[in-house]
Amino acid sequence: MAQPARKNPVRPIALLAAAGFASQAQVRVTDSLLPQIAIDFHTTVGVAALVVTLYAVTHGSIQFIAGPLSDRFGKYRTVAVASTVAALLVAVCGMASSLPQLAVARLATGAVAGWVIPVSMAYLGDVTPADRLQPILARYASGYILGQLFGQAAGGVLGDLFGWRNVFFALAGLFALAAAGLIFELITDPQTREPGRSLPMPRSFAGGYMAVLSNPFARVILIVGFLEGGVAWGAFAYIGANLHARFGLSSTLIGLSVACFGIGGLIYASLVRRFVYWLGQTGLTVIGGLVITAAYVVLEFESIWWLAPIAVTAIGLGFYMFHNTLQTKATQMTPQARGTAVAFFTSALYFGQTAGVAAGALVIDRLGATPLFLGTAVAFPTLAIWFAYELRRAQHQS
Repeated sequence: MAQPARKNPVRPIALLAAAGFASQAQVRVTDSLLPQIAIDFHTTVGVAALVVTLYAVTHGSIQFIAGPLSDRFGKYRTVAVASTVAALLVAVCGMASSLPQLAVARLATGAVAGWVIPVSMAYLGDVTPADRLQPILARYASGYILGQLFGQAAGGVLGDLFGWRNVFFALAGLFALAAAGLIFELITDPQTREPGRSLPMPRSFAGGYMAVLSNPFARVILIVGFLEGGVAWGAFAYIGANLHARFGLSSTLIGLSVACFGIGGLIYASLVRRFVYWLGQTGLTVIGGLVITAAYVVLEFESIWWLAPIAVTAIGLGFYMFHNTLQTKATQMTPQARGTAVAFFTSALYFGQTAGVAAGALVIDRLGATPLFLGTAVAFPTLAIWFAYELRRAQHQS
């Protein structure tokens, strides 16, 4: 169902990863820039956070359109167009003269930049043989993980040095460079313009979604994706607040500690081939869940703050052991509508995150961090064991 591997797929995938880097960097950069934006527009940080909220809404909901369109017009072409438009919109964010203008610009940016990563993953599913897909996806993920780290860690530093507007201009330049490379690849490499699949494509948007929902294993993947988003991020979002409450850490130390999640992801990406060979997909999911359990137990009972960065690194490692396996299956669950399937999966993951963070807020405000962290330490491996069971059952049926 996937076409034979390219002779030299490195450059096309590297360009997709560059676009993913720019996409995630401009998502996370507002985390660090909110205080500066609030001061510039004479408002509070809470009100300025509107720019984050609006971006999140469109980033998640746009997937329902992005996937079917990428199936029809070509995935590599779709990423190139989205990156070009995103470069312009990110620059517009830097030119906003009021908070409402910035909010609208961020809303529009989310509606475009949200296409990049899921459509790129669907493209990789089209052109990569199944036995090589998981390592390739993990290597691709290292691009947007680095973007997350850059946005969180460098955003504040660059904002202090050059101002928040220039940070957006710099990110627009990164997007423009990625877009130029993607367009050049479309012109020079005919394989990037091919559909990448031999199965007939559904005739309508609804047909694509019906193809996904009619597949029992695809429904399992969507449910697991939603639950993963809720369980993983429902507790993780409050690690920083817990560190501040328990140890009185500064914002800098909290930011560096939380950013270690990305380091765990990069460790996984560098060792993915060995992990897959040693553990297999079912082993990866279960071991990943157990690593997360150990990490949250450490976070709950630690008596010295510097254990937190180690635990957060372990959470990142365990999460990507699980998530990369889930991503791989999401790209394979409906080959005839792969763009639609991956976008649907991304939406499920995103809405799970939103629900998890909201539920976590209720728990931590009323009961504290202990039930939230220990509940996650139990819930995540339980989810991993169930997913491993479904993987084995699907393998036996195929």
